[in-house]
Amino acid sequence: MTFTPRTPRVVAARRLQRRRDRDRAGRFLAEGPQAVRSALAAGVVLDLFGTDEALTRYGDLAMQAPEVSPVTEEALAGLAETVQPQGLVAVCEQMDVSLPEALSKGPRLVAVVAEIRDPGNAGTILRTADAAGAGTVIFAGDAVDPYNGKCVRSSAGSLFNVDVVRAPLSALDDLRDSGMRVLATTGYGDADLDDLLDDGSLVRPTAWLFGSEAHGLPAELLKAADARVRVPIYGGAESLNLAAAAAVCLYASARAQRSVRGTS
Repeated sequence: MTFTPRTPRVVAARRLQRRRDRDRAGRFLAEGPQAVRSALAAGVVLDLFGTDEALTRYGDLAMQAPEVSPVTEEALAGLAETVQPQGLVAVCEQMDVSLPEALSKGPRLVAVVAEIRDPGNAGTILRTADAAGAGTVIFAGDAVDPYNGKCVRSSAGSLFNVDVVRAPLSALDDLRDSGMRVLATTGYGDADLDDLLDDGSLVRPTAWLFGSEAHGLPAELLKAADARVRVPIYGGAESLNLAAAAAVCLYASARAQRSVRGTS
């Protein structure tokens, strides 16, 4: 049996494109073979929707799914949010981890996206944090939903590799209590990233705070951080965009911590 756009199972899945329905159901959609593969590896796939062509092409993924729902091209187009979908959409369980649980694992590098509203930026930071070895990404305050379709796609599967935490802005206190140094990124910081690398500050377990590209970090977070850090600009550019600045900072910490582990 091939499901159509009006099949109740397809209609229910399509509702997960809305945040209120995702939150109510505790589920979200992962689109495309790369995301589906990562979701299957994480063990969070509940149902895999696919066209006949896609289920044949990605038969290895279909074999791993606990439930497979063949759909028409029209039904798949309604579930997908991209212009040229790749034929697969999975319904997945949300994977939120509590902050105490995440910190109990002793992460040495944490990324905090504070009130970031752009899902593309948030997803890119998820991907960068994963690549840099950060075990936890915290969505703090009134931040974008990490299960927003664009955020999931922009993370390129990394959403399924890290501990995702949704917490209030006051989570900063918990990070510091766990022994982490909390660094806030700002173009007007009094500390230079290169100086922190040179003096060994980045060797310590570190939580990096990143604010929205339009408004930066909330004033209370800037004030409460252990240091306010600027990324040095060597050329004529006015600044770096949020995702680029996050990459520079996270990799600076990763390199510093790696060099110490390599000599210990």
